[in-house]
Amino acid sequence: MFRFHKPISLLAWLLVIILIIVAGVVGLMLIEGYRLLDALYMVVITITTIGYHEVKPLSDAGTVFNIGLILTSFTFFTYGLARLTRYVVSGEMAAYFYKRNLMKAIDRLNGHVVICGFGRNGQQAARTLKAQKLPFVVIEKNEAALGDWLEEDPDLLHFVDDATDDHALQKAAIGRARALLVTLPADADNVFIVLSARSLNAHLQIVSRASNPASSSKLYKAGASNVVMPDVIGGTHMATLVSKPDVLEFIDFLSGEDGEGIHIESLAYEKLPLNMRDRPLGEIMVGQPAQVNCIGIKDARGRFVINPPAETLVTAGMKVIVLGGREQIARMKAHVAKGI
Repeated sequence: MFRFHKPISLLAWLLVIILIIVAGVVGLMLIEGYRLLDALYMVVITITTIGYHEVKPLSDAGTVFNIGLILTSFTFFTYGLARLTRYVVSGEMAAYFYKRNLMKAIDRLNGHVVICGFGRNGQQAARTLKAQKLPFVVIEKNEAALGDWLEEDPDLLHFVDDATDDHALQKAAIGRARALLVTLPADADNVFIVLSARSLNAHLQIVSRASNPASSSKLYKAGASNVVMPDVIGGTHMATLVSKPDVLEFIDFLSGEDGEGIHIESLAYEKLPLNMRDRPLGEIMVGQPAQVNCIGIKDARGRFVINPPAETLVTAGMKVIVLGGREQIARMKAHVAKGI
């Protein structure tokens, strides 16, 4: 686990070493008339203080130049080489390439989820997304919060940064993301992140946490698609386990890791082929090979209808909610895509 910084100083020292070698080679070629290989050989044995014999005796001018080269190389080359050695031995090089590989992986993402904050809520969201095989990127300011997770999953796409900074969201490829989960404990920070993310991606689905009920309206005004209050949900969940335990356990099974093979999906009217639009729901569902079940529809006004009748017309702005296994859902999507 590392906090990454671009090794500007190390690159500078590497450049100094190269410049010393180049200057020494050019100087010996001009002053002594050495061939390139002979000049390079002389520079190497000089700056490394090996002390082999000279290619040929130096002139007075060449001797003065060589003294300057020795003094310069002793000061800069030795320290620069020590810094580079430390860079390799201490693991800084491994950290640098680790970060670079992570950023390359993030650059390849499209349609992923960005998680801002990796506390209890953020980690639980990550577990669910991982179980459902949805790609995600984590932005967390506190490096220690990532510790336990990285020990089990070192390939976690993440970086240590402040999610309230627009640059951090851009590094997470927010413009190509499908959704943003904002799980920071401070509502003010969540409002700021939602506002920034909405300006960077107008079509992004944004789900934000809220601790204070008064913050909910502010988050919606800032651009949140949904606002979740963990304390309210937790209390409701506990009470429902008493009143309707079997129903709630079944819902938990569907949404948890144990139910990863079971999916609830929505089919939007706009994604249906032309020959399946503005037709009764029964004609769309009957005969499809996947044998998924339609459990509801969402109309253009955002209202839900549970177990809609077969004669319900699927019209513009409507979404059909279906339930089935992972393979069944995949076959249903293929069936719809073909327009059969």
